[in-house]
Amino acid sequence: MVLVRQLRIELNPQVSDLLYSVNSFSIDHFEMSSSEKSKVNDTSTTKSAEDDDPTTAIGNDKKIQETDAKHEEPSSSSGSTVHNLYNRFVTSFEQALGSIQGYFISDTSQKKQKLENLTLEGVAEYIKEKQLRNIVFMVGAGISTSAGIPDFRSPGTGLYDNLEKYNLPDPQAIFEIGFFKKNPEPFFTLARELFPEKLKPTPCHYFIRLMDEKGLMRRCYTQNIDSLEYISGIKTDKVVTAHGSHHTNTCLSCHKKYNVDWITAKLKDKNVPVPKCEVSGCDGVVKPDIVFFGESLPKRFFTCAISDFPKCDLLIIMGTSLVVQPFAGMVHEVGDDVPRLLINLTEAGRVSRVERAIGLPGLCYDEEENLRDVFWKGTCDDGAWKLAELLGWKSELKSLMEREWAKIDREKLGT
Repeated sequence: MVLVRQLRIELNPQVSDLLYSVNSFSIDHFEMSSSEKSKVNDTSTTKSAEDDDPTTAIGNDKKIQETDAKHEEPSSSSGSTVHNLYNRFVTSFEQALGSIQGYFISDTSQKKQKLENLTLEGVAEYIKEKQLRNIVFMVGAGISTSAGIPDFRSPGTGLYDNLEKYNLPDPQAIFEIGFFKKNPEPFFTLARELFPEKLKPTPCHYFIRLMDEKGLMRRCYTQNIDSLEYISGIKTDKVVTAHGSHHTNTCLSCHKKYNVDWITAKLKDKNVPVPKCEVSGCDGVVKPDIVFFGESLPKRFFTCAISDFPKCDLLIIMGTSLVVQPFAGMVHEVGDDVPRLLINLTEAGRVSRVERAIGLPGLCYDEEENLRDVFWKGTCDDGAWKLAELLGWKSELKSLMEREWAKIDREKLGT
């Protein structure tokens, strides 16, 4: 029943058929044949005998570890039986969902593929031919790594893997509002690494700016808190910082606002472990306006999303693992036939058959029924350069980036 309530489908009188089908699964689709039961029983008997024999324990543990590491389907008879039953369950569940208004989850016969081919080249041709004006970007930490800012989840190099020195109860605690209010110093120690002075935006940032200058972009939604979108020159009203940024800062006591130059100066001063409010008699902690765990997302994120995603004519996702909600779920808010491009070092945003069946959002590149999703594997910078080349913008992007980087260098030198 919980799953039924989560369905993003308008229920009608036929819903009773669906509920009956769901309730009947245990009878109709998990009832083993006598031969299947025999296989499972035989396997169970064999396993019990092996469990009693200590000489088999090490070998069994090794087999289990190898199976888990490879994520392979069990090769035993019982494993095959369970796997077959699982597939029958999923197929039947999809068919049960289809009883509502004749809709089948896997049916794509009414959808039309807008891209000539599901490749980066196909996306480039689509941009050139269709005169798009409402491209929406969704970007994450991967677009800033070449600027020297670590992402959060990459094994070995990600931020969460390198926080041992802060003696945290767990890695995410440094971004939890409750922990911050009790002990803000670890965050500001980390902030000196996250917000170094005069960062240079990446080629990816300048590619997004170029999209905006050419009138193709509706909005850029970023999970990043480094403010590089602003530094790169993308117009402020075209950027939505889903998790906030240190572009503005607020005293937790009197709510006085401080700008990015103020917080940067405080972070640069090693004699200031925690920035404090300068209002007479206040002395409250000044927190960057980034969204910590336990805080609500900015209202602007939701108001813009309601307007932007239904009008989106191309969704470009770059450098994000698509695991943090509600940001990750926005990939599902564009039209059903709107092309979606993912540029990332690893696959992201995929969902299982069951998750798709109950209406959970996700990307479906490499799926047989895919008509719109493209995955380009590589760094965000390489993807930006390649797409710029396909669009005929490579020299323009190079000139823009060199000009802006030179300006940042002059500011560093104070000239």
